[in-house]
Amino acid sequence: MSYMDRLPINVSMLTHAQRERWDEFVQRCPQATFFHLSAWQDILDQVFDHRTFYLYAERAGDIVAVLPLAEVRSRIFGHALISQPFCVYGGIAADVDAGPDVIHELESKAETIARALGVKHLEYRNLQLRHQDWPRQDLYVTFRKEILPEVEANMLAIPRKQRAMVRKGIKNELISVIDDDVERFFALYADNVLRHGTPALSKKFFQRLKDTFGEACEVLTVTTPEGKPLSSVLSFYFRDEVLPYYAGDDFAARELAANDFKYWELMRRACERGCKVFDYGRSKVGTGPYSFKKNWGFEPQALSYEYRLYKCDSIPQNNPMNPKYRAFIALWKRLPIGVANRLGPHIVRNLG
Repeated sequence: MSYMDRLPINVSMLTHAQRERWDEFVQRCPQATFFHLSAWQDILDQVFDHRTFYLYAERAGDIVAVLPLAEVRSRIFGHALISQPFCVYGGIAADVDAGPDVIHELESKAETIARALGVKHLEYRNLQLRHQDWPRQDLYVTFRKEILPEVEANMLAIPRKQRAMVRKGIKNELISVIDDDVERFFALYADNVLRHGTPALSKKFFQRLKDTFGEACEVLTVTTPEGKPLSSVLSFYFRDEVLPYYAGDDFAARELAANDFKYWELMRRACERGCKVFDYGRSKVGTGPYSFKKNWGFEPQALSYEYRLYKCDSIPQNNPMNPKYRAFIALWKRLPIGVANRLGPHIVRNLG
């Protein structure tokens, strides 16, 4: 045991005064992700009205690990403490040499909070396995791949069939534009999720993301040569990575290959920006998005969503693949978009 390992560990709750230190740690910690940034605390609190518990561990006055948590309470979808809702990654981000005692102290504090709140379960959205013996959700994978230094090399790395779709979009003279606001993106996103029978997040949420993260949150929209919006994606930039996170497409996008062209343009721009990793994000195993990303030459990497169950016997399945939501999905598809956009945020805020 080293001298540092013998020093006491202090676990504290994040205050505004400590946010700069928290984010400095997140930026340099290899285990941390964009979703560990402290700005998510205000978004979860002020946009979704979820109580947050952002914990950090210190040793000798230095932050060595962080754990962002938020309480999600719903009569329909249950009561949980999650790291992090509305984020694909979460859990503890710790220095490589932080040691098991640091992890134990943070998890113990999280369990104390979970029991005090009376939640049914505690959920860690880990990028990698942390507890072999905990119940895990095996539904999700992520897709991450290196961005090569040269633009043309990235084009040639796309498998032939999907590369042909990108070239079809180029032949159709599609145009990609970086938008200053979320207007065109939201119109395409809201229409897209309605066609799939899923409630939409609010426009206020997306505008808040852009206002909060600035240049690290970017909207790219693909249009016809005449300027008709076809496809749009809201992406996050973190260190040397780009993560396309929310997207939407017009019904005509498939015929014109706008979706493939959109992701190519994002990859091309990220390459020119100096990014080294393209994070295609989370998908459910066996779905259309899962197949689409594989067709782009990305290999799935299992996500380790780990649970502590307190008042339930199994992991909750609050996702569209659950058969009990089929009738709701069918009904939602038939709603006028104006009605769906008004009602959707009140429902989806509790899904996390």
